[in-house]
Amino acid sequence: MMQQQNALTDNPVGIVLASTSPFRKELLQRLGLSFATDSPEIDESSQPGETPDILVSRLSLEKAQAVATRHPNCLVIGSDQVACNEGRILGKPGSRENAITQLTEAAGKKITFFTGLTLLDTRDGSHQTLCEPFHVHFRALNREQIERYVDAETPFNCAGSFKSEGLGISLFNRLEGDDPNALIGLPLIRLIALLEKHGVMVP
Repeated sequence: MMQQQNALTDNPVGIVLASTSPFRKELLQRLGLSFATDSPEIDESSQPGETPDILVSRLSLEKAQAVATRHPNCLVIGSDQVACNEGRILGKPGSRENAITQLTEAAGKKITFFTGLTLLDTRDGSHQTLCEPFHVHFRALNREQIERYVDAETPFNCAGSFKSEGLGISLFNRLEGDDPNALIGLPLIRLIALLEKHGVMVP
């Protein structure tokens, strides 16, 4: 279902976020742009031998393409994210026990997040796709700390089992990357640059 957001600025072309993620929606709203959201409903399974950066780049493009035909004369934003622990892709935990397991395995380590971003112009079918990495250095956490966090924030629908914009920040020693928004799911700095190439100026 498509939802329209309130316009704060006028743009020469429509903008559509190919996602129903409340986190990506909130991030895009920070730019003060008028945009709609539309659910891409694609298969997000990885392909054999697919590396994390290739996976998120492919899925971000497929998400944009999935809604493009419904939005002529628009710029469609697609994005996808995975977390990796020592080369192993971490999915969304989906349950309390899985979240505890993911965080236990991440404790004291550097976890890398890969966020794919696509901007597709439905006027001519052209697109730009990129992958933004971001590294999270976790504290040496014990089981009691992890359980308290999981019970407080229930991050069951979040890659890596935490919400960095909330209490999840307490799990880290430091963050390493060009854009902290990428960790939440949408690299705004790179997106702004892509939008400007299509005449959408921020601010």
